[in-house]
Amino acid sequence: MSLDLSQAGVITPFWPGTNLTSQHNGQCFGNVTLCLNSDTLCTLSTCDLTLAHFTYVPNLGGNAILTALFGLCGLAQIPLGIRYRTWGFVIAAVFGLAGEVIGYAGRILMNQNPFSKTNFLIYLVCLTIAPAFLSACIYLCLARIVVVYGEEISRFRPRIYTILFCTCDFISLLLQAIGGAIASTANDYNTTQMGINIMIGGLSFQVFSLTLFAVLCGDFAFRLWRNRQNWNMSHQHLFGSVIFRCFLCGLATATLTILIRSCFRVAELSGGFHGPLANNQPTFMVLEGGMVGIASLCLTILHPGIGFRGSWMDANFNFFYAKKQSLGTETDLEAKIPSNSPHQSILGPEKM
Repeated sequence: MSLDLSQAGVITPFWPGTNLTSQHNGQCFGNVTLCLNSDTLCTLSTCDLTLAHFTYVPNLGGNAILTALFGLCGLAQIPLGIRYRTWGFVIAAVFGLAGEVIGYAGRILMNQNPFSKTNFLIYLVCLTIAPAFLSACIYLCLARIVVVYGEEISRFRPRIYTILFCTCDFISLLLQAIGGAIASTANDYNTTQMGINIMIGGLSFQVFSLTLFAVLCGDFAFRLWRNRQNWNMSHQHLFGSVIFRCFLCGLATATLTILIRSCFRVAELSGGFHGPLANNQPTFMVLEGGMVGIASLCLTILHPGIGFRGSWMDANFNFFYAKKQSLGTETDLEAKIPSNSPHQSILGPEKM
């Protein structure tokens, strides 16, 4: 026998085969009071997982490993950022990895209490937003890669890439943050769903910006292949090194994994919290935790400060002017030296 959820305080027969309070097709079986207050009253000893936010209990070991991984990567980013002065990169990385740690801590808490709405929202909001900061780390690298190979080869100036993708990432992050705030403070299903829909919009925009980023990176790579004779030879020691090529491979891997993860989260949230993707733990651990974990390792082990061999600041670009003032000073100095001066061989290569 089943009973409508509006009849609080009533005890009904349990669902066949279980002695736990549960819910099926909007009907309560067992203690109706528990059904109506599952977020605060239910425990694993009194309620079935049909009243929880997942139909599974988050794995303690897997989530603890991911929490430790992101925590270690975050701690490693701080001294690397200070040593190589990758200020924008380290700020974005630390925020993103801290969000991952908090999000997986929420899942660890859900291992003991999968019914808690607070723990669920900690997981949902943090793990949805955090990778947007890691995307910003990736975007910040492209402009400096362009400077290394030669700005003249690129279709756009470095500052255009930075403005475009940082703006896209900000819009994506803003939508996800607004949606997360609405979902976390909502008191009814419709408002919660509105927040989730806004988060889906932010994730979809992130997929778009990552795809556009991959396309423009491919375009720049093609132009490099077509114009090898025009590469900036003053940075030959850098782009000719194995570590820099490994850094580029790591950056490409991080881009691909975050893109895969973002596509998965759009599909997961679009199917609803009771959909098959939202309740498939192995899929989540691989396509969310695994993908972001790989990206975090790539951005830490193959840190841009290491990849640029300590020349991250040397590959900086002027945000407002086409040429750096230092280059103009060097040109003026060279103009004062006669063409047959032995010093020309020294200044010449530096200007290339």
